[in-house]
Amino acid sequence: MYIEDEELRTLYRDASKDHLDTLEAGFLYLEKHPDDSAKLKDLMRATHSLKGDSRMLGVKDAETLTHHLEDLLSSVENGERQLTPSLCDCLYQGLDAVRKIALEAVTGEPSNVSVFHMTAQLMNGGDASVPSSSDVALEEPPLLADVKEGVEPILMPSIVEELELKLTSPAVPDIAALEKAVPTPGDESFNDVYHIDTVRVASPKLDTLMTQAGELAVTKRRITRRMDDIDKALLFWESWVRDSLVNHLTLDDTDPQLDFGVIESLQAFQQLTGDRLDQLGDLLKQLRTNAYEDAARLETLSNSLESGILKLRQLPLSSMFSLFPRMVRDLAKQQGKIINLVIEGGDTQADKRILEEMKAPLTHLIRNAIDHGIEAPSERVAMNKVSTATIWLKAHQRGNQIEIEVVDDGRGLSLESIKRTAVRRGLHTEADLTKMSTEQIQNLIFAPGFSTRTAVTEISGRGVGLDVVRVNVERLKGIVQVCSEPGKGCTFRFSLSTSLARALALIVEVNHTPYAVPIEFVEVMTRVKLQDIFTLEGNPTITYQNAPLSVAWLTDLLDLPVSVATKPQVNVAKQFIPCMVLKVGSERLGVFVDDLIDQQEIVLKPHSKLLKRVRNIAGATILEAGDVCMVLSPQDLIKSAWGKWGEPIALDWETTVVEPRVLLVEDSIPIRTQVRRILEGAGYQVTTATDGLDGFNKLQEQDSFDAVVSDVEMPHLDGLGLTARIRQETKYEDLPIILVTTLAKDEDKQRGADAGANAYITKGDFDQSLLLNTLRSLI
Repeated sequence: MYIEDEELRTLYRDASKDHLDTLEAGFLYLEKHPDDSAKLKDLMRATHSLKGDSRMLGVKDAETLTHHLEDLLSSVENGERQLTPSLCDCLYQGLDAVRKIALEAVTGEPSNVSVFHMTAQLMNGGDASVPSSSDVALEEPPLLADVKEGVEPILMPSIVEELELKLTSPAVPDIAALEKAVPTPGDESFNDVYHIDTVRVASPKLDTLMTQAGELAVTKRRITRRMDDIDKALLFWESWVRDSLVNHLTLDDTDPQLDFGVIESLQAFQQLTGDRLDQLGDLLKQLRTNAYEDAARLETLSNSLESGILKLRQLPLSSMFSLFPRMVRDLAKQQGKIINLVIEGGDTQADKRILEEMKAPLTHLIRNAIDHGIEAPSERVAMNKVSTATIWLKAHQRGNQIEIEVVDDGRGLSLESIKRTAVRRGLHTEADLTKMSTEQIQNLIFAPGFSTRTAVTEISGRGVGLDVVRVNVERLKGIVQVCSEPGKGCTFRFSLSTSLARALALIVEVNHTPYAVPIEFVEVMTRVKLQDIFTLEGNPTITYQNAPLSVAWLTDLLDLPVSVATKPQVNVAKQFIPCMVLKVGSERLGVFVDDLIDQQEIVLKPHSKLLKRVRNIAGATILEAGDVCMVLSPQDLIKSAWGKWGEPIALDWETTVVEPRVLLVEDSIPIRTQVRRILEGAGYQVTTATDGLDGFNKLQEQDSFDAVVSDVEMPHLDGLGLTARIRQETKYEDLPIILVTTLAKDEDKQRGADAGANAYITKGDFDQSLLLNTLRSLI
């Protein structure tokens, strides 16, 4: 069986190798320490995980053999078998067979493993009282089920015939042939099979490396600044030399009446001072040369290191875009619409965090387009459109920006509906709306909770507005724009920075305190005359590019004490005021500051987890001089300005959830990936955890999940323990919990119910519709 999906194939390759290596090392250990029950439990857990992975990905042969390996280990744990050398040999043979089958699932090369033959061998379990595989054809065939001591197996005639046929068939290899199927260190193919061509690295480790590379880049710039210090020292040395020469000439013209001994002593001191100045000059020049060479070498290495780490973190956008064709197809069919999804620029590389953070906004917009934007075929024909609608998902890189567009040829945005909704929700008055441009009215759809629909549907986000899209994009230091033409369609355009760890910032100063502003949001830096500031509709305004531009003082936006330097009504002697023009999407704002200091490359330090959201502040950084500096959020500054001018656009500083949020707790990477895909494809926002303890910690940290989906068999804290711990918290008493596991016995299900689970789904009967229907009924 060959796994078709490339991502799942890779995950199964890595996960199965880890489990098989763990089992092999564990069997070797147990053979020498058969009484170590803790190690035995670990191996049973690894076998259970490998069986679950194989079942979920359809590698049935591997699932069958690992099931029998698990039974053998369970019989040892229960005292029904002893860990004898013959049993260990049997375990190794089964392990080699599973390894070969897993290799077949990954490469497609035939494994040449007889599952039937190996199953019979594992059921014998190396017991000398049970016929060995070489003698099985001469004895009564065993029943393929657990044979209890003292119970005579009963075989149906059809099963007997099938077993006899298979056991006497010459096509079934013997154990020697099976052993040859698995490469050994002496084989030529051993290095190819066991060659390590990939190394799995946890994402947090890459994130840490990226942060350190950014810090290194900033350190490099600080070292470059030291070059200026060396140049200043050289200038001081040159000035000293010049002064020494002048004094030397003055001494030569000294009155000859002076004592000759004094003159000789002064001349000797001057000579010594001159020699030392020459030595100092040579040292400074050598220091400058070496420092420049070291700085150049450091810059080369730093750039190379950062570039390499960036490439490690980059993935093609196609890995995210590939989630949408099936979703579009299913939702279109559900709504009776004909929609063609066109993907362009899927090979564009982007940081993995962009893929993680943008999946939910893109899913939201596409579902919204299908539900709201695309007309029914009959309606499209009546409007002289083709019955088949089209949604384009485009991506391309422009400089240091990545642009992603979601375009549809549907009905577009209704300005009248947006206006009515804005008035009904109290966001604006009709008088305010008459003063706004078409673009400003269209951008109202990003206001918190804004929705023109009165009926809530599952498809377009259960009534959740598009502000969640804006929040996610701003978290990536990006902007979102919308452009629509009624009757012809709608375009959402995202502009995202390719560098998430580092940024070029404008350093400004107010009240003798520096602040950093991301340079991509600064359209221009200028100085404004006092007499050029006027009032327009109650707002301070200047003329910019032959049009009025509203302005504000940064001290006001940050609620700081009055800055004498920037308040023209206080300091009339100051003729020019430094001003930076911020541009976020189509919105512009002029911001007055005390001084424009510098442009620097910074490493953005995010907020502590204790600070969920700080208005106007995106994070912090350390400047080249070593000062701690707050990094401002231009998006927030513009919203703050609107608030101070009495604009009725609401300020929402809390993050709103996009779709129903599900916490997925699963220790198996392939199963975790598969279930995550299923949930995300159905419109859920998924947060994953690697075990029960990790899951409980994430539940405590975020505290905004709508449901928990968990495995049962996990390290550190299993699913039953996680469920019980969640139910101990009063605030989680109504949180839906679904257990998904291979443990299918009635007593297992009862244990799940006793722990507090709302539903219990067995992986053997796993069907994605069952999981999704269960979630919908519980949330």
